[in-house]
Amino acid sequence: MTNYHKLEAKVVQELKDIANKIRIHSITSTQAAKSGTHPAIGLSFPKGHACPALYAAWAEAGLFPVADLQNLRKVDSDLEGHPTPRLNFIDVGTGSLGQGLAIAGGMAYVGKNYDKANYRVYCLVGDGESAEGSIWESVHFASHYKLDNLCMIFDINRLGQSEETSLGHDLENYRRRLEAFGAQTIVVDGHDIEELVKALHTAANTTGKPTAIVAKTLKGKNFPKIENMDNWHGKPLGDQSDRLISPISKLSSPPSYKLGESIATRQAYGTGLVKIAQSNPRVIALDGDMKNSTFSEKLKKFDESRYIECFIAEQSLVGTAIGAACRDRTVPFVSTFACFLTRAFDQIRMGAISQTNVNFIGSHCGVSIGEDGPSQMGLEDIAMFRTIPGSTIFYPGDAVATERAVELAANTKCVTFTRINRPATAVIYPNNQTFSVGKAIVVKKSDKDQVVLIGGGVTLHEAISAANDLAKLGIGARVIDPFTVKPLDKETIVENIKAVGGRAVVVEDHYRRWSG
Repeated sequence: MTNYHKLEAKVVQELKDIANKIRIHSITSTQAAKSGTHPAIGLSFPKGHACPALYAAWAEAGLFPVADLQNLRKVDSDLEGHPTPRLNFIDVGTGSLGQGLAIAGGMAYVGKNYDKANYRVYCLVGDGESAEGSIWESVHFASHYKLDNLCMIFDINRLGQSEETSLGHDLENYRRRLEAFGAQTIVVDGHDIEELVKALHTAANTTGKPTAIVAKTLKGKNFPKIENMDNWHGKPLGDQSDRLISPISKLSSPPSYKLGESIATRQAYGTGLVKIAQSNPRVIALDGDMKNSTFSEKLKKFDESRYIECFIAEQSLVGTAIGAACRDRTVPFVSTFACFLTRAFDQIRMGAISQTNVNFIGSHCGVSIGEDGPSQMGLEDIAMFRTIPGSTIFYPGDAVATERAVELAANTKCVTFTRINRPATAVIYPNNQTFSVGKAIVVKKSDKDQVVLIGGGVTLHEAISAANDLAKLGIGARVIDPFTVKPLDKETIVENIKAVGGRAVVVEDHYRRWSG
């Protein structure tokens, strides 16, 4: 028997990520179908009622587009409520409980005795269907013929269709029964990737008898008010779908700042990055040896396996992120000084053409870092990213806005750019402020306003300061924070400019054009 080698942490995380994506696809497809089967159950073979997870796994493997999952159970769809050979990669129809293990036994017998091949057969058996006598006849058959190329995985989730199964979570009872029928039996936590892989390794190296893995699982694992609850058989999650999936896409906790306190937006970026990473295990960070300036080091301290140091090689930095984002395997955040991203313009441009979902963070923008000299100032970055097809540009004005920009960027399907600044600026928004892509915020307003001042980032604070000075002179000034420069909320801006008689001043921290 070959020795078992513990999986690398990144491999375990990849498997967890795949499992989470399958679970999300299962929820969304059953919700679209308005009919459940088992949106919270694992990958299944003879348990045909768990087909949403099976279809999701095949879609992730590239056998058909992920978008087709929304056609589950529709009259003209190949994705039936229980899988059949209507799909050319399915050999046998399943769903009539108790039959799958006998079929798996036949496949294993032919493989061992006729084909003389080294392929293995895996069969996932539901605990509910294990009440069928045919299951135990099949275990006896496999043991009698020493089918060591057969691995049976019993999903012991405790719940049947209308009530708890007869044995519930009595794993010891299952173990004794299977051993009595001659199967090597391994009991594992069905949600522990490492335990499952180790058990599969043991099964692959066992001779003379079949292996049965008894896996304790919980239906709806990690879903609040769903986990281990009965009466969910055959039901979509309905209005709860968004509630259950949304924690994966939201900050783990809301911003927590005091109005008026001084926090640099680059520092808030690091905080927001960790929060979204806590909610979504696919979030990673890449940096070009600037992590202590961009504060991406906060994610490295939180989970070093999800931080990639790319050193002072911006073109490689961007290319690596594009590769990491392929097929949505990760949600990459790429950070460096904004001025240095110009070195990788072609890589960013080609990434957009490839429809990548990479989030770029440019720090140390504008003249607020003037003491460092022009080589360090990002004064062309907004113009550059505006030319990128389909891009979204965030320009948060304070720490609260920055955390929400990170959250929105992680859920925006395109190239995004978030502009953050080095100097500490006052928190101007309450922690419960709502932010949206393409929606400007009127920060300061009165019925007597005579002019609109528009600014983003550090210039937003200059605009607020100017408005306060003008107020002392009896001149009302309205202040607007665009929040996203692309798309720009033209409607709000034009409406407010008209309201003050057409007078507006835009305060920029960026080149309009180079005039020599």
